[in-house]
Amino acid sequence: MSYIPLEKVIDKVDYNMYKLVVLASRRAIELEEGLPSLISVDSQMKKTSVALLEIAEGKVGIKKIPQP
Repeated sequence: MSYIPLEKVIDKVDYNMYKLVVLASRRAIELEEGLPSLISVDSQMKKTSVALLEIAEGKVGIKKIPQP
């Protein structure tokens, strides 16, 4: 299991832990359903770890919708 420090990913979601959990879980589900990884990783790595690494590298993010 790979360790991804919280400091590497929390700033990508405006320091909001809830957003991080939702984003990582949705991306992990996409990976599990067969979508390709956006980074080069070992095929044995868990999907949740891959999702967090993608977030840390800025490959996956949250769309910001402007408020009226």
